[in-house]
Amino acid sequence: MSLHTTELTLMHALRAEAGELSQRMVANRRRIHMFPELGLRLPATEAVIVEELKRIGVDSIKTGEALSSVVAEIRGIGGTAGRPQTVALRADMDALPLGEHNDLDFASKNTGCMHACGHDAHISMLLGAAEILVARRAGFGGTVRLLFQPGEEGYGGARIMIEEEALAGVDAAFALHVDPSSPAGTLCVRKGTIMASADSFMVTFKGAGGHASMPHHTRDPIPAIGPFVDGLSHAAARETDPDDRVVLSVTQVRAGTTNNVIPPIAECGGTIRALSGRGRAAAHEQLRRIARGVAAARGIHVDVSVHDGYPPTVNHDAPVELMERTAERVGLRVLRMPSPVMGAEDFSYMLERVPGAFAFLGARTEGGGPLHSDLMKLDESVFASGAALHAAVAMSYLAGN
Repeated sequence: MSLHTTELTLMHALRAEAGELSQRMVANRRRIHMFPELGLRLPATEAVIVEELKRIGVDSIKTGEALSSVVAEIRGIGGTAGRPQTVALRADMDALPLGEHNDLDFASKNTGCMHACGHDAHISMLLGAAEILVARRAGFGGTVRLLFQPGEEGYGGARIMIEEEALAGVDAAFALHVDPSSPAGTLCVRKGTIMASADSFMVTFKGAGGHASMPHHTRDPIPAIGPFVDGLSHAAARETDPDDRVVLSVTQVRAGTTNNVIPPIAECGGTIRALSGRGRAAAHEQLRRIARGVAAARGIHVDVSVHDGYPPTVNHDAPVELMERTAERVGLRVLRMPSPVMGAEDFSYMLERVPGAFAFLGARTEGGGPLHSDLMKLDESVFASGAALHAAVAMSYLAGN
């Protein structure tokens, strides 16, 4: 029997084993979905994960100090040539501050909180992969490290886990994200940048307030907002390389308290998204320059505050190729993404430290909304594919394939 045939046989077996775990994965997902938690402290979610990992029989379990993370290891006993490798598989855990309006039996019971980004599915698929890998530990050498990470939705949980040495000794890292906008049974991935950076800004124009009937006695800051927003649009359209896309969005405008008073302050805030470090730096400079120019033209002052968020998520070529080959062998249809997504993801911090790949698993279902929607739904049948892919990627990587 050829090596290729042997590998295909293994992949089919992994897919079958994942299928047998489907009901458990769905049950775990629904259990977590009903009681979502926000941010870095997720005690109920952490407890479910630890309970399941103990049942599965992983070799070690460690919980985080600054956050409710869970790091578990499965050590292969199959032997390996050379230095044993360690591969990390990551699932994020936190929900969004959003009320759910689905008619599901397992809809969120926590008011104003919902798993609208599918992190509950990520947890259940990684737990499924853990069960497969423990049962097959004689078939690989090296170590699979499971990273269950809180605080992806704006809290930078990945960076905190790195500070707590979650990546110590890791040779490569992989992550999956469900996508309710892509057909079920597909894997959407690309080499290089797959997601953008995401920074936030607040621009405060400061003038001098007064009576609305006597604007000549004031320095009205409100008229500065229009030219500032137009200037951002001009910078994005005329000063930016179209192959190095930047999106500058104003999402908040605040000024005034009543209708007969010109306020002394007008504020506007938003986000800066870019696909490269160069584009990111240029966008920061453009924003500051436009704000200062608009303020100077109107004889008012301006303060510009820019908060650095997640960097671009940049996939490494060889791990992407490994993920693509493995996905096809476990029955997924691989779709190469023509361009990056302008959303952001804190797995980017991990990919800055170690080689790896991030991909989207299609999970579209009838009547479901998109990610971050109060109507978001998933095709739960894809969980078997996700678990099989996690397990197969880890085993293939450790086998040197």
